[in-house]
Amino acid sequence: MIDAEHYQRVLGDELRKLRRGRGWTRKELNAHLQSEISLQTLATYELGTRQCSVVRLVELCVAMDELPQDLLAKVHSRVFTEEPGRVRVDLRRVVAEAGPELTPLRRWAEGRLRQNGVAMPASPGRAGASVPGPGSPSAPSPSAPATSGQSAPASASADEVSFDFAALERMAELCGLPTAELVSHLRKLAPA
Repeated sequence: MIDAEHYQRVLGDELRKLRRGRGWTRKELNAHLQSEISLQTLATYELGTRQCSVVRLVELCVAMDELPQDLLAKVHSRVFTEEPGRVRVDLRRVVAEAGPELTPLRRWAEGRLRQNGVAMPASPGRAGASVPGPGSPSAPSPSAPATSGQSAPASASADEVSFDFAALERMAELCGLPTAELVSHLRKLAPA
Protein backbone atom coordinates (compact mmCIF):
# COMPACT_ATOMS: atom_id res chain seq x y z
CA MET A 1 0.00 0.00 0.00
CA ILE A 2 1.41 3.39 -0.96
CA ASP A 3 0.92 6.38 1.31
CA ALA A 4 1.07 9.12 -1.36
CA GLU A 5 1.71 11.95 1.11
CA HIS A 6 4.59 10.08 2.75
CA TYR A 7 6.03 9.15 -0.65
CA GLN A 8 5.86 12.78 -1.81
CA ARG A 9 7.58 14.01 1.39
CA VAL A 10 10.40 11.49 0.98
CA LEU A 11 10.81 12.41 -2.70
CA GLY A 12 10.99 16.09 -1.74
CA ASP A 13 13.52 15.34 0.97
CA GLU A 14 15.72 13.46 -1.51
CA LEU A 15 15.48 16.34 -4.03
CA ARG A 16 16.52 18.79 -1.30
CA LYS A 17 19.45 16.54 -0.24
CA LEU A 18 20.56 16.29 -3.86
CA ARG A 19 20.46 20.07 -4.35
CA ARG A 20 22.25 20.77 -1.07
CA GLY A 21 24.80 18.08 -1.91
CA ARG A 22 25.70 20.18 -4.93
CA GLY A 23 26.00 23.22 -2.67
CA TRP A 24 23.29 25.03 -4.62
CA THR A 25 20.53 27.33 -3.49
CA ARG A 26 17.13 26.95 -5.14
CA LYS A 27 17.97 30.00 -7.24
CA GLU A 28 21.17 28.32 -8.49
CA LEU A 29 19.26 25.13 -9.30
CA ASN A 30 16.68 27.18 -11.18
CA ALA A 31 19.46 28.66 -13.34
CA HIS A 32 20.44 25.12 -14.45
CA LEU A 33 16.91 24.10 -15.51
CA GLN A 34 15.65 24.03 -19.09
CA SER A 35 12.31 25.57 -18.21
CA GLU A 36 11.39 28.32 -15.80
CA ILE A 37 10.17 27.16 -12.38
CA SER A 38 9.37 29.61 -9.62
CA LEU A 39 11.43 29.34 -6.45
CA GLN A 40 8.17 28.79 -4.56
CA THR A 41 7.35 25.80 -6.78
CA LEU A 42 10.82 24.35 -6.16
CA ALA A 43 10.27 24.82 -2.43
CA THR A 44 6.92 22.99 -2.55
CA TYR A 45 8.53 20.09 -4.44
CA GLU A 46 11.22 19.84 -1.77
CA LEU A 47 8.69 20.05 1.05
CA GLY A 48 6.59 17.37 -0.59
CA THR A 49 3.49 19.55 -0.62
CA ARG A 50 3.22 19.64 -4.41
CA GLN A 51 3.40 16.73 -6.82
CA CYS A 52 6.10 16.85 -9.42
CA SER A 53 5.36 15.62 -12.95
CA VAL A 54 7.59 12.89 -14.34
CA VAL A 55 9.01 15.27 -16.96
CA ARG A 56 9.75 17.91 -14.29
CA LEU A 57 11.38 15.29 -12.05
CA VAL A 58 13.62 14.18 -14.92
CA GLU A 59 14.50 17.80 -15.65
CA LEU A 60 15.47 18.39 -12.00
CA CYS A 61 17.57 15.22 -11.94
CA VAL A 62 19.35 16.03 -15.22
CA ALA A 63 20.15 19.55 -13.96
CA MET A 64 21.78 18.04 -10.87
CA ASP A 65 23.59 15.24 -12.79
CA GLU A 66 21.56 12.50 -11.11
CA LEU A 67 19.92 9.66 -12.98
CA PRO A 68 16.17 9.76 -12.23
CA GLN A 69 16.16 6.03 -11.52
CA ASP A 70 18.92 6.50 -8.92
CA LEU A 71 16.93 9.21 -7.15
CA LEU A 72 13.79 7.04 -7.21
CA ALA A 73 15.80 4.08 -5.91
CA LYS A 74 16.74 6.17 -2.85
CA VAL A 75 13.10 7.16 -2.36
CA HIS A 76 11.90 3.57 -2.74
CA SER A 77 14.55 2.35 -0.34
CA ARG A 78 13.24 4.72 2.31
CA VAL A 79 9.55 4.17 1.60
CA PHE A 80 9.37 0.45 0.85
CA THR A 81 12.40 -1.56 1.91
CA GLU A 82 13.09 -0.27 5.39
CA GLU A 83 10.41 -2.69 6.54
CA PRO A 84 8.83 -4.41 3.56
CA GLY A 85 5.19 -5.27 4.10
CA ARG A 86 5.16 -3.79 7.59
CA VAL A 87 3.81 -0.68 9.25
CA ARG A 88 5.94 0.76 12.04
CA VAL A 89 4.14 2.50 14.90
CA ASP A 90 5.24 4.66 17.82
CA LEU A 91 3.19 3.28 20.72
CA ARG A 92 3.46 6.52 22.69
CA ARG A 93 1.83 8.37 19.80
CA VAL A 94 -0.91 5.72 19.63
CA VAL A 95 -1.69 6.29 23.32
CA ALA A 96 -1.56 10.07 23.03
CA GLU A 97 -3.15 10.69 19.62
CA ALA A 98 -5.29 7.75 18.52
CA GLY A 99 -8.94 8.69 18.03
CA PRO A 100 -11.91 6.81 19.50
CA GLU A 101 -12.08 4.49 16.47
CA LEU A 102 -8.70 3.08 17.55
CA THR A 103 -9.62 2.35 21.19
CA PRO A 104 -8.67 -1.37 20.98
CA LEU A 105 -5.27 -0.42 19.53
CA ARG A 106 -4.74 2.27 22.19
CA ARG A 107 -5.53 -0.22 24.97
CA TRP A 108 -3.14 -2.75 23.46
CA ALA A 109 -0.44 -0.06 23.12
CA GLU A 110 -0.90 0.95 26.78
CA GLY A 111 -0.47 -2.67 27.83
CA ARG A 112 2.59 -3.10 25.63
CA LEU A 113 4.21 0.05 27.04
CA ARG A 114 3.48 -1.10 30.59
CA GLN A 115 4.96 -4.50 29.81
CA ASN A 116 8.12 -2.80 28.53
CA GLY A 117 8.27 -0.45 31.53
CA VAL A 118 7.92 2.65 29.36
CA ALA A 119 6.32 5.78 30.79
CA MET A 120 3.25 6.75 28.79
CA PRO A 121 1.97 10.11 27.65
CA ALA A 122 -1.55 11.13 28.58
CA SER A 123 -4.11 9.39 26.43
CA PRO A 124 -7.43 11.00 25.56
CA GLY A 125 -9.64 10.89 28.62
CA ARG A 126 -6.95 9.73 31.03
CA ALA A 127 -4.15 11.44 32.92
CA GLY A 128 -0.64 10.30 32.03
CA ALA A 129 1.10 9.30 35.19
CA SER A 130 3.87 7.00 36.16
CA VAL A 131 3.39 3.57 34.71
CA PRO A 132 4.07 0.38 36.61
CA GLY A 133 6.94 -1.65 35.22
CA PRO A 134 6.83 -5.23 33.96
CA GLY A 135 6.04 -7.72 36.67
CA SER A 136 3.91 -5.18 38.50
CA PRO A 137 0.51 -6.65 39.42
CA SER A 138 -1.31 -3.87 37.62
CA ALA A 139 0.69 -4.15 34.40
CA PRO A 140 -1.51 -6.04 31.93
CA SER A 141 0.06 -7.96 29.09
CA PRO A 142 -0.93 -7.15 25.52
CA SER A 143 -3.94 -8.96 24.14
CA ALA A 144 -3.21 -11.95 21.95
CA PRO A 145 -4.86 -10.85 18.67
CA ALA A 146 -2.37 -8.09 17.92
CA THR A 147 0.83 -9.64 19.23
CA SER A 148 1.45 -12.45 16.80
CA GLY A 149 2.79 -11.20 13.49
CA GLN A 150 4.15 -8.09 15.12
CA SER A 151 7.67 -7.53 16.26
CA ALA A 152 9.95 -4.67 17.10
CA PRO A 153 12.65 -4.09 14.50
CA ALA A 154 16.24 -4.41 15.69
CA SER A 155 16.73 -0.63 15.62
CA ALA A 156 13.42 0.15 17.34
CA SER A 157 13.11 1.21 20.93
CA ALA A 158 10.75 -0.29 23.50
CA ASP A 159 8.04 2.16 22.43
CA GLU A 160 7.94 1.13 18.75
CA VAL A 161 6.50 -1.93 17.04
CA SER A 162 6.18 -3.10 13.49
CA PHE A 163 2.95 -4.80 12.35
CA ASP A 164 2.83 -7.25 9.47
CA PHE A 165 -0.25 -7.59 7.28
CA ALA A 166 -1.83 -10.43 9.28
CA ALA A 167 -1.58 -8.42 12.53
CA LEU A 168 -2.96 -5.36 10.75
CA GLU A 169 -5.96 -7.36 9.56
CA ARG A 170 -6.66 -8.65 13.08
CA MET A 171 -6.36 -5.18 14.62
CA ALA A 172 -8.56 -3.68 11.89
CA GLU A 173 -11.20 -6.27 12.70
CA LEU A 174 -10.99 -5.44 16.42
CA CYS A 175 -11.31 -1.72 15.63
CA GLY A 176 -14.17 -2.35 13.19
CA LEU A 177 -12.29 -0.63 10.35
CA PRO A 178 -11.21 -1.70 6.87
CA THR A 179 -7.51 -2.63 6.91
CA ALA A 180 -6.62 0.18 4.48
CA GLU A 181 -8.24 2.75 6.79
CA LEU A 182 -6.35 1.39 9.80
CA VAL A 183 -3.07 1.57 7.87
CA SER A 184 -3.84 5.17 6.98
CA HIS A 185 -4.36 5.98 10.68
CA LEU A 186 -1.18 4.13 11.67
CA ARG A 187 0.99 5.91 9.10
CA LYS A 188 0.17 9.14 10.96
CA LEU A 189 1.38 7.52 14.18
CA ALA A 190 4.73 6.35 12.78
CA PRO A 191 7.94 7.15 14.65
CA ALA A 192 9.33 10.58 13.80
